[in-house]
Amino acid sequence: MKKVIKKVASWLSGKVRGKKKATSVAPEEKRPMPAAKKPALHAHRARPARHGKGRPGAVHRHHEKPAPVAAQPAEAWDPSRYDVPPAEGKTRFHDLHLPNEILHAIADLGFQYCTPVQADVLPHALQGRDIVGQAQTGTGKSAAFLITILTHLLRTPVSAQRKATPRALILAPTRELVLQIEKDAKALSKYMHCTIVSVFGGMNYEKQKRWLDTHVDIVVATPGRLIDFKSQRLIHLSHVEILVIDEADRMLDMGFIPDVRNIVYSTPHKDKRQTMFFTATLNDDVKRLAASWTREPVKVEIEPEQVAVETVDQRVYICTTDEKFKLLYNMIVQENLERVIVFANRKDQSLKLAEQLLARGISCGLLSGDVSQHERVRTLEAFREGKFRVLVATDVAARGLHIEGVSHVVNYNLPLDPEDYVHRIGRTGRAGASGISVSFADEEDGVQVPVIEEFIGRKLSYVYPPDEWLREPPPPSADAGAIQIEPKRSYERKGRQARGRRRSGGHRPRRSGGAHA
Repeated sequence: MKKVIKKVASWLSGKVRGKKKATSVAPEEKRPMPAAKKPALHAHRARPARHGKGRPGAVHRHHEKPAPVAAQPAEAWDPSRYDVPPAEGKTRFHDLHLPNEILHAIADLGFQYCTPVQADVLPHALQGRDIVGQAQTGTGKSAAFLITILTHLLRTPVSAQRKATPRALILAPTRELVLQIEKDAKALSKYMHCTIVSVFGGMNYEKQKRWLDTHVDIVVATPGRLIDFKSQRLIHLSHVEILVIDEADRMLDMGFIPDVRNIVYSTPHKDKRQTMFFTATLNDDVKRLAASWTREPVKVEIEPEQVAVETVDQRVYICTTDEKFKLLYNMIVQENLERVIVFANRKDQSLKLAEQLLARGISCGLLSGDVSQHERVRTLEAFREGKFRVLVATDVAARGLHIEGVSHVVNYNLPLDPEDYVHRIGRTGRAGASGISVSFADEEDGVQVPVIEEFIGRKLSYVYPPDEWLREPPPPSADAGAIQIEPKRSYERKGRQARGRRRSGGHRPRRSGGAHA
């Protein structure tokens, strides 16, 4: 019995020792386990990124903010590949000693020589001088101030920057012009790190608010929406280094000047910023604004008639009111026109005209005051991409749009203001390219021709259209689609109501301190 007990005790002690050995090995096998807790630690560290701290990637992922333009190394491009021969009376972009990042983008866009306004503005603006420029749309002035801004950002980098605090601010009167400037800025900054945000009414308010909730280099804005954000302290203008006011005369006409003055007073004093002021017309009111907001500016004038006379072949066809649609349809079809802008004076006229073209198999889009901003953006992008042939528009599209390859502009109705005529035909023949404008002079609109001739300083030639252009167009197709207009008022009313609710519980807007420019 004693022998059995000893054997059992020996066996049990061996098992215990075996267990002890097993437990002594297990910690060695599981020693990496503490590392498994690291993901929780990383997650804790990543949390502040939701509030604008930590890694920038976390910010963009959560809020869908505009990422900086993806830059490519300037060393990968040899400037010698951008070979532009010297030409008498012309300024090459080479001659301005621009950074390689910008010169590369200019080469990609196919530009070789400066337009007159660029040649006059850039040498002074690149040195930090203030500018007052009288120039129409289509002269290349947007590229002039954008190249100045981007060059300044490259040559004077900052180590730290507050959120929603732009270094450059560009004010423009219309949403369409804001979007066009933003598009041009992105094209010119494609080889540098730069965050560009557009701010304007009629689009998603919360989305634009999220876009501003990061480090922003350039803000392009209409005055009304910018004032809205500024009053809620969602954007800070105290560190603006370059201020651009584009189409100041139109902002004056539209009643924006009080808002613009409020914005200007929120930026540093004019002695501590660079200001570029552009206008199509330079009357006494505009001159007073330019004098109060700039310091010892360089003045540049590009006369409007130079744009109209030198780059656009202007034709006036004599016809009756009943012949106008026949003339338009046959001209588009028989000349096989692929990219045409047709202007009408009223919203109802433009809608009827677009539906008539669509019913006869001509693809077209519509831009008018009844079309919501969301739909305008979609229509413009579709026209740029060549998804339809004809864009029918009121004067809402006459300024600030740059659409490449527009061969013809048609004045289905001649404008009552001769200045609008210049803005309309400026949609073709832009930046030195050739274009054709066609105007229909019927018994109602014909009286406007002498007024336009006096404004542009030259006589227009009157011709009768060819007989084949006055043939009856085919009847409308029974299954043709109709122009669908997104309900603008309900879309924009939601945004206004939401902003009103936000304002009711927010801070009271601070008054701008000090009467300074």
